[in-house]
Amino acid sequence: MATEQHFVTDIAIPPGEYLEEVLEDMGLNQAELARRMGRPAQAVNEIIKGDKAITPETSIQLEKVLGVPAHIWSGLESEYRLIKASQVEAENAKKEEKLLVDFPYLELSKLELVEKTRDPLTKVQSLRRFFGVSSLFNLKGVRSFSPAFRQSTNNEINHEALASWLRAGALIANQIECDEYCKDTLLSKISDIRELTLKKEPNDFFPKLESLLQQCGIALVVIPHFKKTYTTGATFWVKKSKGVIMMSLRGGWADIFWFSLFHELGHILLHDKRHTFLENDTHSSEWKKQENEADKFSQITLIPEKEFREFKLLGNFSYPSIKLFSKNIGVSPGIVTGRLQHEKLMSYKFHVGRIRYKWK
Repeated sequence: MATEQHFVTDIAIPPGEYLEEVLEDMGLNQAELARRMGRPAQAVNEIIKGDKAITPETSIQLEKVLGVPAHIWSGLESEYRLIKASQVEAENAKKEEKLLVDFPYLELSKLELVEKTRDPLTKVQSLRRFFGVSSLFNLKGVRSFSPAFRQSTNNEINHEALASWLRAGALIANQIECDEYCKDTLLSKISDIRELTLKKEPNDFFPKLESLLQQCGIALVVIPHFKKTYTTGATFWVKKSKGVIMMSLRGGWADIFWFSLFHELGHILLHDKRHTFLENDTHSSEWKKQENEADKFSQITLIPEKEFREFKLLGNFSYPSIKLFSKNIGVSPGIVTGRLQHEKLMSYKFHVGRIRYKWK
């Protein structure tokens, strides 16, 4: 049984070369072909040299004069132009290789979001597919990545790494099935989520946390911290009915994890779905205002304002006192300690009840 073989080449061969062969076989010269087509001789010469494209109209004329089907001429022309464009594209990609140093390619490959390779050109092409852009130079102009580049107040931030972190979160969130977002459902689940702060191991609370948030229409995405992103959390929407909370687990402190989570929940409940919120994004008064609002939501949800005010008035921040207070309000002692430290009522040297989660 004969097998049909197709050979693909990256050499750009002008269809005019085939046209020249056909003319030679038929005993025609360029001038005669031009007269039969009713076209200027110069136009035929430019087609043969590859300077002028064979249009659909020209393909039909060549079929009438030479007997070679029009789709053959159109196909040869299309393939030639595509290979030429690919060659230009390869040259452009080479220029983008100098940008690779700014991207956390190794971290993305470990998450299996980009191809594992050492070849610079392959890395560029893989990052393009990852971000959904035709060129890495276009990244800053894409609206969904703009929050990663607006944090100009911190010169140490790697904006490309931050954009990579956000994009990774969006891609992973798209794979998480959730109910449609419902504000009332989320509000009804807040106490259940808060109760999980009493668990000491991630394995004991994380599956439940994920499930509760999915019931509210929120995908919880946990991705390791990328170097020089300086962000512990982010909130955005992949569609109107699906919110995303990203956590980096940076540092591992349990109280910071829960404060950050409720901070992001504050953004979900209080702020515009069209925006991406990055924790510590305080480059302007408007963003600072919304960050402060999310902080306030987290504070009063974890530790009721009235009870905390009365506790502070007692002035007793010993371990037994913190333990008793945290038990009365139903949160872990480390959260109370973290709040006291934040308000400079307790030294950061004393980690009363604070624990570090061991994430797998």
